[in-house]
Formats: sequence, C-alpha cells, structure tokens
Amino acid sequence: MSTKNKKFRHEFKYIISSAEDAILEKRVSSLIKRDPHAGESGMYSIRSLYFDSYCDRCYYENENGTDPREKFRIRIYNASAKRISLECKRKERSKTLKTSCLITEEQCRSLMAGRPPRDIAENQQVLRRLSVLMMCELFRPRVIVEYERAPYICKNGNVRVTFDRNIRSSSQVERFLEKDIFTRPIMPAGQRLIEVKFDEYIPDYIKESLEIGSLARTAFSKYYLCRKFNTGGSYVI
Repeated sequence: MSTKNKKFRHEFKYIISSAEDAILEKRVSSLIKRDPHAGESGMYSIRSLYFDSYCDRCYYENENGTDPREKFRIRIYNASAKRISLECKRKERSKTLKTSCLITEEQCRSLMAGRPPRDIAENQQVLRRLSVLMMCELFRPRVIVEYERAPYICKNGNVRVTFDRNIRSSSQVERFLEKDIFTRPIMPAGQRLIEVKFDEYIPDYIKESLEIGSLARTAFSKYYLCRKFNTGGSYVI
C-alpha cells in the first residue's frame, strides 16, 4: 500500500505515576475538550488483537528499532463487536501513519482463527494486505492488549492527548470478542502512560500544561511489552 500523500503524525509517549496522571489530566481538561466518544464516564476501554509473522518479525523490528516498520491489529471498544476496525500502524522517521478499514464480525472471527477471509471488499485494502501476509509470512494473532483511555482533543495542531491506564495483556486470542477475558498487567502498580499526537505543532498552552520539557519520552510499545511479558501464548497454525 503506497504511503504517498498520506499524512504522518508525531506521537510522543511518556510514562508517569498515578499522582502525575491525576495532576496532568486536571490541567489538560481545563484547556481542551474531552473526546465526545468517551461518553459520560470520560473514558472507554480499548481492546486490540495484534498479529505477527511465524518468525515474530514485528516483535523483533520493534526491539531493534527498524525503520520503517508496521504492525497490524484488530481493535474494538468497550468489548463490543458493533464496530470492528482492522488497522495498520506504520512507524517511519519517528512519525506514525495509521490506515484502517472496518471489518465484519465474520471476517474478524476468520482472522482470529488464522484464516484470511474469503470475501474482501474493494475498500478493505488493509484487510487485503494482512491476508497476503497471512498466506506468505504466516501472520497469525499473537496477543491481546487491553486498557482504559481518557482522551482529549484540540483542533489547533490537530492535537490528541490520551491517558492510558491499567494496560494488560492476554494470550487467549480465541476469546477476543468475548465480554470478559483473563488478562495480566504489564506495568508496575501506579504507572500510567500519556500519548501526545499531533500534526506539525503543539500549542504552547498545551505543551506548558503537560510540562513536556520535564517529562522523559519513551519508545513504549504496548504490543512489544505485552508479548515480552506474556509467557502463555501459543502460535496458531
């Protein structure tokens, strides 16, 4: 899939304590709007099913900092199968590009079982790419990543600030669409993650509220850490 004319975005990540999380979210919430998709609670849960090759190409590319690199995942919100999205996240020159397409529950269950779907629509280019990788490099579902997110958005700079909590993993890939699944935490107690995504710039008032200059950026990858610390997984043939 060509990335020509596609818009890459900056994506900064910071690991913080629960105390810092509370302070920074209060500052951010007074300056920019909460994402309306978060609903009354101000949060939603995200569950992603990540794929990798037989030789764990994506895992080792992440570990080695390969540039460019890509990851494929299926994503649902609040453990609901009403909206299922297949995404490809590409990292190139320290920027990210996310392309996606909606898939049906039937297509999702086929992918969960390690089988490319039979019927792929013209607008499902990401699904077509993953299907080719499943046939050529034996890409299969490897791990589930789940967490709660409090999202905020700002039109200036197209900025998105998210507070991710309770990041956890599961090797029960066959239960991806079930309401409740067994998971295990991957971060020490009290640690949280902030992600700041933007196009070309961050308005000063947001930058100052987050004290970005004093926070230490990290190359945190939820997929990589969930794979690294999840020892119960098995490869689906």
